[in-house]
Amino acid sequence: MKNYLTCRDLTDGLFEDLFNDSLFTRNNKHLMKTDIKEDEKKYDIEVEMPGFNKDNIKISLDNGYLTIEAKVEEAKEDKKHYILKERYSTSMSRSYYVGENLKEEDISAKFENGILNLEIQKKEPVKEEKKFIQIA
Repeated sequence: MKNYLTCRDLTDGLFEDLFNDSLFTRNNKHLMKTDIKEDEKKYDIEVEMPGFNKDNIKISLDNGYLTIEAKVEEAKEDKKHYILKERYSTSMSRSYYVGENLKEEDISAKFENGILNLEIQKKEPVKEEKKFIQIA
């Protein structure tokens, strides 16, 4: 039997050592899958977040970056003997550059059935006038 490497095999481990972060490891590479749609007035972002509820999610806006953070902690008081345990404590985050001219009121969020829906209003960038300095 011949062993063939695919392009995916070659790139799967490429960034694991570089970033050394749980978000980029093989087991977590499919977390927070995102779809972004655009129309004339807004962007619609859908983020898959299975296993989370809205109380586990924080969304922040800072220096033009919209960051989604989520955390689930395993119950510590559970002393049962498990034969198989695949659910675990985890945290993850992902950031999207949305522009520095947006404010919190330009973004609305809704969480339903494991999907975080964000609606981001488009705003024209503020154009700064060229300023000249008087020479004395």
